[in-house]
Amino acid sequence: MSVPVDAHTLAVEQMGLGDHAFAHYADDMLRWGVLGVFAQLGLARNEKVVVMADPAVTHDEAFRQLFPHGESQAALERGQLRFTSMRELIQPHRKFTADQQMSRLREETEQARDEGYAGLRSIIDMAWVEDLGMDVEGVMHRETHAEALFSDRRYAEICTYDRRRFTPETLEAMHIGHPVALLERLGELGSFHSDQGLRLVGEADWSTRTHLHAALHDTFRRSSTGRPLLLDLTPLSFLSVTCAAEVIRQVQQAAPRQRVEIHCSVFNAELLRRLGASAVASLLLVEVEGTLR
Repeated sequence: MSVPVDAHTLAVEQMGLGDHAFAHYADDMLRWGVLGVFAQLGLARNEKVVVMADPAVTHDEAFRQLFPHGESQAALERGQLRFTSMRELIQPHRKFTADQQMSRLREETEQARDEGYAGLRSIIDMAWVEDLGMDVEGVMHRETHAEALFSDRRYAEICTYDRRRFTPETLEAMHIGHPVALLERLGELGSFHSDQGLRLVGEADWSTRTHLHAALHDTFRRSSTGRPLLLDLTPLSFLSVTCAAEVIRQVQQAAPRQRVEIHCSVFNAELLRRLGASAVASLLLVEVEGTLR
């Protein structure tokens, strides 16, 4: 099963406290990349990081996969980074309940704050469901009714699913049910077409320029001239000069037939201006504060 890019897809670099994300993998080597960035960013932002990996993977192996250069050994030693399991989290209870798990995660978050950290972020490999013999329906209910954990923006969580272990129906429900869905691979560019226009997610650079070109071309080809077209670049974690120039080039080709509104970060708006965006009469740049770049 492929998991589509849609209106709530983000790159892992844009996750912060308060976010609850669905991630997925079907390759034992690829599964660690996104999770490693999530963990490393948390440590860099003075957040505590808790890892509940696949129960079949030892803590030492999970550490090596997430931090292949051993750069976070000091964080492990001082307790900012911790490896545990769902079994350990819910102790002394042996059976999982959603209320019990959420209560423990609130306690862990408060403890992280008391220890001087900005908050807590956790990685949870959902292989624990099989390990504890849990009913998938009950877990699905927890996943889609956990808003209270995230409302104060002190906690973030990635729930990562092995597509070989869960049915397509479960994966689809979890993908839809999480507020955020992550791109599967680092360095990937995702695109989502809507009635308003185009949303680009991830990294627009030399390696993904062909995808960018095709997505823009398709958007302008199918667009109506009756209303402004929206190009949402706010979910981009990186926009190269080459790709920014391609955006402007295709907007110019569409002008004056099509008015275009580009939503992007302050950083990327300045890049587009330097490349000539201000000279395109049909183009309106809308700067969005609080995006990654």
